[in-house]
Order: sequence, then structure tokens, then C-alpha cells
Amino acid sequence: MDEAHILKLEETIAHQQIALEELSDELRRQGLAIDALERALRRLGDRCETIEAALPAPEITKPPHY
Repeated sequence: MDEAHILKLEETIAHQQIALEELSDELRRQGLAIDALERALRRLGDRCETIEAALPAPEITKPPHY
């Protein structure tokens, strides 16, 4: 292999390493965002359950057309 070919391969590897690091960082950021969303959803679900538990039970009546 000649020097130009080796330099081209090294350049390609360097670009791939940078891309891999960027993808890894983005994956980490997305994982943190998903964790935060799951926590928020859990809190919202807990609030809904609390509100539903505080509400009176609905009356069971027949619709007017019966």
C-alpha cells in the first residue's frame, strides 16, 4: 500500500470514530430524556389515580330511552 492510501484509511477511521462518539453521546442524551419522561408519566399516573380515588362513585342509572 502506498502512503496516500494509508492516509486515506486513517482519515476514514478518524471520521468514523468521531461519528461513533457523537452517536454514543446522542444515545446517552436520549436515554436520559426517556428516563425523565417515564418518571413524569409515572407521577402523572399517580396524580390521576389520587384524583379518581377522591371522586364519588358514578351513579348507575338507565339511559332515558329505556
